[in-house]
Amino acid sequence: QLQASGGGLVQPGGSLRLSCVASGFSLDYYATGWFRQASGKEREWVATITRDSNTYYSDSVKGRFTISRDNAKKMVYLQINNLKPEDTAVYYCAAAYGLGIYTVARVYDYWGQGTQVTVSS
Repeated sequence: QLQASGGGLVQPGGSLRLSCVASGFSLDYYATGWFRQASGKEREWVATITRDSNTYYSDSVKGRFTISRDNAKKMVYLQINNLKPEDTAVYYCAAAYGLGIYTVARVYDYWGQGTQVTVSS
């Protein structure tokens, strides 16, 4: 299982750090990613950190979001800076077994329940 937390209501330009904890399995063999889904829209890939800790970001968040992981703690993080209203969404963490760079939701094996991020003044 994965459990995401850290969302909230933030003003434009603010920051948040989302956290995701894994239970029942080791993250050592998984790439982990963050997706988001805004109301009325499809789920969108945000970022992935591979098994060997290479990071990849969608163009819409590059330079503002940072994904990281701590396998010993079974944690994955998403640092979000300079938040914009268009970042408002439910954010999901996910884990995919393997060595790849996974940007498609259907290949992920485990999903967290989502945490709401709302950017508004």
